[in-house]
Amino acid sequence: MKLTVVGCSGSFPSAESACSSYLVEADGFRLLLDMGNGALGELQRHCGLYDLDAIFLSHLHADHCIDMCAYFVARYYRHDGGRCDPIPVYGPEGTEQRLTTAYADTPSASSMSEVFDFHTVKPGSFEIGPFSVHTEKVSHPVEAYGIRVEHGGRSLTYSGDTGVCDTLDELARDTDLFLCEAAFTHGKENIPDLHLNGREAGETATRAAARRLVLTHIPPWTDPQANLADARAAFGGPVELATPRVTYEI
Repeated sequence: MKLTVVGCSGSFPSAESACSSYLVEADGFRLLLDMGNGALGELQRHCGLYDLDAIFLSHLHADHCIDMCAYFVARYYRHDGGRCDPIPVYGPEGTEQRLTTAYADTPSASSMSEVFDFHTVKPGSFEIGPFSVHTEKVSHPVEAYGIRVEHGGRSLTYSGDTGVCDTLDELARDTDLFLCEAAFTHGKENIPDLHLNGREAGETATRAAARRLVLTHIPPWTDPQANLADARAAFGGPVELATPRVTYEI
């Protein structure tokens, strides 16, 4: 299983990175986790426009899903005149309505279900291509999910956006790579059920006995090195910052 960081900025794109988007590959199958602002352009560095096999959206804030509107255009108005088969899209309840509203404000707008096959995510386990996945609700102001992806005896856990919560601890239990948000700075922001800081990400990784921690979703106004130091102080395993275009073999 291979993970490629397409974008890892939080809230809005930075000069170096698109917002949250992560490509997971195994057995020739390509699963994209989130498609935030700027992600579609960056994605094309790693695979063709029509080479994705499935998409998972952790929640419906723009920095995790808004480039789905551009992807709809690319799939609906395909340059060769053909029409793409609908690609499975897994997201919280109301995903199709949210994206349709973001794309157009008229009922006559082309239905996104013509190119996206929408599936409503609930807590539980299911299959996406060759991957066994498990999803759990996490703590965020809107319905949001973390996801654990397993293949070949290896596991990747992605937090999505969340505050501290028991469900994330269990989802990341003994995971090989924990891709965890760290949007806040310890000692600066203290807003429950919104985001983690670097220290809390490290503490979560410790409680979960994760094997490796990669911090992501750090906004341009947050010092990533401070969050990295805080995470390392709280977690004894390997810790690093997510970096665009970096690939991890899991």
